[in-house]
Amino acid sequence: MSVIAKRLEALGIVLPRPGLPIANYVPVVRAGNLAFVSGQLPLGPDGKIANAHIGKLRVNSPVEPARDAARLAAINVLAQLQSEFSNLDRVVRVVKLTGYFAVDGFFDHLPQAMNGASNLMADIFEASGRHARSTVGVAHLPLSALCEVEGIFELEY
Repeated sequence: MSVIAKRLEALGIVLPRPGLPIANYVPVVRAGNLAFVSGQLPLGPDGKIANAHIGKLRVNSPVEPARDAARLAAINVLAQLQSEFSNLDRVVRVVKLTGYFAVDGFFDHLPQAMNGASNLMADIFEASGRHARSTVGVAHLPLSALCEVEGIFELEY
């Protein structure tokens, strides 16, 4: 069992079957030693988005559902990577994550919500999981998802 597979198991994470694109794009593109993973939604193991991960964040919304949705979307990012490259031990570094959150007005806790994805990467890849990051509030996301996460990863040749 690979090092990353053991870490996933220790965290109780089973990577789901990666979701298929819902439009004209590919899930992962490799350019040199970088892998660009298209935005992933917080799809559960059944391929659906739980009600807690649908909708928009508002001024008094709790941060926990958004943080959980970001973590789940990041798990789906990893599922795409594993599907494309077979072994997550090939990841040398998590370079950058970008998180998009559906917001309705003012919500000042987007950085804390995105920590759901960032903390997961640090837990799995340790020091190599620390990354650059952008977090953006948007008006709407596909399938009315609460968040979407995309990533850039450095791979070994």
